[in-house]
Amino acid sequence: MPDRETLLLIDGHAAAYRAFYAIRNLTGPDGAPTNAIFGFLKAFHRDRERVEPTQIAVVWDGGLDEERTEMLPGYKSERDPMPDAMEAQLDGMVEWLEASGIASICEEGVEADDIIATLARRAEASGQAVVIASADKDFFQLINDRIGLLNPNDKTGVIWSDGQVFDKTGVRPEQIVDWLSLVGDAVDDIPGVSGVGPKTAAKWLAKFGTLDALLEGIDEVTPERFREPLRELADDLRRNQDLVRLREDLPVPTAPASLVPSDGDYARLHALYTRWGFRGFLTELESARQPDLL
Repeated sequence: MPDRETLLLIDGHAAAYRAFYAIRNLTGPDGAPTNAIFGFLKAFHRDRERVEPTQIAVVWDGGLDEERTEMLPGYKSERDPMPDAMEAQLDGMVEWLEASGIASICEEGVEADDIIATLARRAEASGQAVVIASADKDFFQLINDRIGLLNPNDKTGVIWSDGQVFDKTGVRPEQIVDWLSLVGDAVDDIPGVSGVGPKTAAKWLAKFGTLDALLEGIDEVTPERFREPLRELADDLRRNQDLVRLREDLPVPTAPASLVPSDGDYARLHALYTRWGFRGFLTELESARQPDLL
C-alpha cells in the first residue's frame, strides 16, 4: 500500500471463527476455552505487523440487515449456529481490544461488512489507504488503488489489489457484484443461475461488461440454453445485486481519524493474560514495560 496514513479494518467474527477452528483443545487455568482468543490475538498481531497501520478497528456483526432479509427471507438462514465454546470467548476478545486501546465496533442490526465498507470509503475519501483483513469475497468489490485486502488464506501476506481479484475471479472489482449475482453465494444463501459457475459468469461479463447489459442482450448469450433461464430470473438477478452490494453510506458514528490506537492498559492486559494462561503474551508485556521502569 502507498506510504500514507493507513486504516486497518478487521472482520471480527470472521477472524474469531478462523481462530476457533484453527486451534483446538486450548484452555485457561480455570478450564475455560481460550483457543479462539489465543488465535485471534496471534492473527491480530500478525496483521498489525504486516500492515503497520496508523488507525485500526475490529468490526463485529450486529445482526442481519433488515432490508436484505425482506428481499430474500432465506438470506443467511442456513448458517450453523455459533458453537457455544466460541461464543463464550467473544467477550474476552472485546475486553482485550479495549484493554489494548483498539477500537471495537458493533452496531445493532448492522452487518460488519457494511460498516467496514462505509469506513473504508470514508477513509478513501480523506486520502487514506485502507486494508481490510478478511477472506470474504464480498469485499472484492471495494478494492482499488487505495483499498486493499489482506486475505488470511493467502500465505504470501500480499495485500490484494485488483490484479489478485481478477486472478481469483476472472473479473474486475467493479464487476464483482454482478459476478456474484450470477454465480450466487452459498455462504449467504443467495441463489444464482443454476449451472452458471465462476468461469461462465466471468466470460459473460468480459463480453457484456455488466449484468444489465447482459440482460439487455440475452439473445447474444452463449450457450443458448441459458437464455430462457436468464429471462425468467432477471428480477431475481437484480435483487441479487441489491443483496450483494455493500452499503457504503451508513450513518456509522465513527470517523476513521478517531481510530488511532491508544496506549494499552498494562494492569488489565496483565490480568487477562494471567487469567487465560497466555505465558508468552505475559512475558512480552512485562518485557515491553521494563524500559519504563529504568
